[in-house]
Order: sequence, then structure tokens, then C-alpha cells
Amino acid sequence: MLKSLRSNTKLFGFINETHNKDAMNIDNTQSQMRKGVLEFCILSIIKRAEAYPSDIIEEMKKANLNILEGTLYPLLTRLKNADLLSYRWVESLAGPPRKYFSLTEKGNLFYKELETTWQELVNAVKHITDSENQEVEPENNTNQS
Repeated sequence: MLKSLRSNTKLFGFINETHNKDAMNIDNTQSQMRKGVLEFCILSIIKRAEAYPSDIIEEMKKANLNILEGTLYPLLTRLKNADLLSYRWVESLAGPPRKYFSLTEKGNLFYKELETTWQELVNAVKHITDSENQEVEPENNTNQS
């Protein structure tokens, strides 16, 4: 078996190299950036007014941040289990009762912390990306004696 693995080293190396190239594609990076702000965006929507999950999905779509129910529902459950959200059931005229989410007191405090962190992050990234367009003067390293 060891001999078999040695003879396939080039094959495994190729697969590994291909995988590494795929890991750095733009779609993956964009997806990771969106995932990083997903919780903050969802809490922002709920903070404005109590929200039904399909309303959250619709609002996210309008902002070009598409989210699937299979992503949203576990996130809402996690936030509820952390006591950041509460919900109430509302009878529906067409179909089963609807679960509307709102922020708890703890959720409001958590949101304020996220908002501060977001602003700090935006300012830092803006500073760096705006500086990208400015010429950086090299440091003068000449020693004067």
C-alpha cells in the first residue's frame, strides 16, 4: 500500500495544487466576506421592526445579499438560543401561524457592540483602501553623522 501511495504522489500533488487554486478564487472570497456580515445585517433588519423570516430574506435580496432559508433558520435559532432574539406567533389568514422575531434587551446590547465593531472595521478598511491610491513616500534611511 505504501508503494501505491508513493507511485501516486504526482497525482495527489496535482489534486492538492488544484484544490489550493480553487480555494483562492474570487467567488469564495466574496462569499466569506458576506458571511462575515450576515449576522449583523439580519440583526439590523430585526432591530428596525419585528420580522418574519421571509421578510428578512426579501430585504437581504434587495441589498444583493442573497440568503437561503437553510442558512437563515439555523442562524435565527442560534441567535434565539443565545437570548439575543425572541419571537411571537401570529395567526395567518393564509396558512399556518407565522413566527415573528424581535431583539431582546441582550440582543440590543449585542447589536450596539456589533455596530461599533462594524464602524471601526469600515473606517479601518476605508483608510487602507483610500491610502492605496496615494503614493507612499519611502523612509529616509540615510544616517547623518
